[in-house]
Amino acid sequence: MPTPTRWWLVRHAPVINPSGAIYGQADIDCDVSDGKVFAAVARLLPTDALWLQSPLLRTRKTAAALKQAGADGPAPIDEPRLMEQSFGDWQGGSREEVRARHPEAYRRFWLAPAEERAPNGESFVDVVERVGQALDDWTAKAPERDVVAVVHGGPIRAALAHALDLSPARALSFHAETVSVTRIDFYSDGQAGVVFVNATPWRS
Repeated sequence: MPTPTRWWLVRHAPVINPSGAIYGQADIDCDVSDGKVFAAVARLLPTDALWLQSPLLRTRKTAAALKQAGADGPAPIDEPRLMEQSFGDWQGGSREEVRARHPEAYRRFWLAPAEERAPNGESFVDVVERVGQALDDWTAKAPERDVVAVVHGGPIRAALAHALDLSPARALSFHAETVSVTRIDFYSDGQAGVVFVNATPWRS
């Protein structure tokens, strides 16, 4: 069997969001103060991997915290296709504010969250498409290597949909905790295998 490209998808650290705003692609900060968590994840990650990150602040800070905790590898490369889902005009507002401003669009979104888009935003179907393109492109560029990607919950679900050939609606049932690791292997013939989802090594 051929050697796969091994993807290690790390979700960013907990966001700092006291108002409970819908943030999506808004550049919101995160809490990287728990050194025990980052040290445990750094020990799990492979050495000599290619590193990618979403260009948002919370993923960049998480990648930097993992490096500080001992994770090996070169400086991460920004990959915009691994950003969180855009919620367009809803970003920055609370759910109550959004419901009041866009009641019909808000109702439709929660009836069909995979297919519907916020005004000037993306659907989860869109996220699956762009994340899948990024996975395929980087797998071709880094054959048989380890790739560590510090990303968001939405792109991790999208990667699982791409790997398992799931409908976007079914993939939304997956959960990835903050700073958890999901491992997916992609092969040159287009096959893929999920090794583990939502690993939290600091609890073991």
